[in-house]
Amino acid sequence: MPCFAALDVSQETTAICVVDDNGTIIAETTVATCPDVITSYLRDRAPNLSRVGLETGPLAVWLWNELAARQLPVLCIDARHANAALKMRPVKTDRNDAAGLAQIMRVGWFKQVRIKSHDRYQVRSLLTARETLVRIRVKIENELRGLLRTFGVLFGKRVGGFTGRAHEIICGELEASPEMRIIAETLIKARASVCDQIKVLDTRLAAIARANPTVKLFMTAPGVGIITALSVVSAFDDASRFKRSSSAGAYLGLAPRRYESGETSRNGRISKQGDKMVRKHLYEAATTLLTRNLRSSSLKTWGMKLAKVSGLKKARIAVARKLAVALHAMWKTNTPFRWTQSAA
Repeated sequence: MPCFAALDVSQETTAICVVDDNGTIIAETTVATCPDVITSYLRDRAPNLSRVGLETGPLAVWLWNELAARQLPVLCIDARHANAALKMRPVKTDRNDAAGLAQIMRVGWFKQVRIKSHDRYQVRSLLTARETLVRIRVKIENELRGLLRTFGVLFGKRVGGFTGRAHEIICGELEASPEMRIIAETLIKARASVCDQIKVLDTRLAAIARANPTVKLFMTAPGVGIITALSVVSAFDDASRFKRSSSAGAYLGLAPRRYESGETSRNGRISKQGDKMVRKHLYEAATTLLTRNLRSSSLKTWGMKLAKVSGLKKARIAVARKLAVALHAMWKTNTPFRWTQSAA
């Protein structure tokens, strides 16, 4: 008789539950979060294992890869989808969650999550690290502006950029204030150090982009640079992932929500599901496409018409969705961006 198992994973321990085809629990325990220990237990207590599932989480990628390498039929399922069923249990424990997940695996009521390739996760880690450093740089800049504003020194915008204006203030308006000068110099040095580390990551990302033909293909689209192209490639992972390119926008949370019940039927705002960082990069690319003096294209013309009717903000979101769909179609057909409607 086939059996099904589930893992409720935490940092130190993992609760395991095994059920048969009728839903009867035949084995359950708590073991250390170690792939070898988990594999050994499942092979001993579940010889006819059909499926073993675990929820998405911090350790899901590592554990899925390790268990798959040990020839276990492991699946990763959406934690939010599983939580809808687990909420029916009055008492939440790791043991109960594992038992509930095992029943979900048995009946097949789950949404499988794709585990991307190792290279894609490496690129995403680089992008995430860069995003963190950029946020730190912006926070330092805003903090310096706010501190100087308290003493009547307005930073403003001058020729020479942020660093040039900062040195001008330190050597001029802060000459008579040694305490504020120390603070400003310290923050400027911290910002310079962060900027140096951002350049290191930018150099690495540029090297990866030069070696990736798909990234080069994406960069033929207007507004799409190295960061956006790598971000989209790491999110999609494989062109065959979606049967239709129109699904790419919904996957990234750029399609509107839909609510329908009885006689009520309405569209809401975008769902904002999926990868927030990729959605942000596409939004920035759409902003560049619509507001910079770039070569005209059918996509820009469509976006500008929509901006006149619905406003620039909604137009940027709509163009970001269309851009995601276009990039996936480009990848699927291996063709560069088509600037005119007639060419498309």
